[in-house]
Amino acid sequence: MIRNNAGNFFSETEKEKISTLVKDAERETSGEIAVMVVDSSDSYREAEFLGAVLLSALIALILAVALHQVTIWSYVPAVIIFWLPALYIMRLIPHFKLTLAGKKRLEEAVRERAIRAFFEKKLYRTREETGVLIFISTLEHKVWILGDRGINERVNPQLWQELSRELAGKIRANQSFEGMCSVIVTMGRVLKEHFPPAADDINELPDEVIY
Repeated sequence: MIRNNAGNFFSETEKEKISTLVKDAERETSGEIAVMVVDSSDSYREAEFLGAVLLSALIALILAVALHQVTIWSYVPAVIIFWLPALYIMRLIPHFKLTLAGKKRLEEAVRERAIRAFFEKKLYRTREETGVLIFISTLEHKVWILGDRGINERVNPQLWQELSRELAGKIRANQSFEGMCSVIVTMGRVLKEHFPPAADDINELPDEVIY
């Protein structure tokens, strides 16, 4: 089963191994790797409300047919009555609203949340602007890898997109940990090539998974 809660997305053992892998990669480079996991990137309120309307309308229709009361005077009030319970169901099972939100909306939400996280967690404050964020949004099963300005001057952002797709595919295949390890190792090799460690290099970003 795919784990959708950020807190248990990785087991404690997996978290420790990821942290160790990040430390090992950073020993060979002045680049800084950060891993962050969130429950979702957005509440998708518009999709949530639309889903509640559609669900309440369906429930009201089924009830009207069952009671042989298919009239606008009974149907519309029933839709209104069932809207709040339907909204509760949409919030209880958030996957229902993802389809209504649409692929483009999900992509934009994850990208914007990753950018916000990059600044909220002050990942841009590395000395040579060499921070890289691996961002996972569990509800959407999507990944965004974001490099700081110093990184993007030397590394083609297309590589981060390819690694994002690779990790997202592993998450969908219930191989999140294996995918994360592979991405960190690949990222370490790339950063080592473009950003060799300096003599006075220090660890500037947390190695533990951020939530």
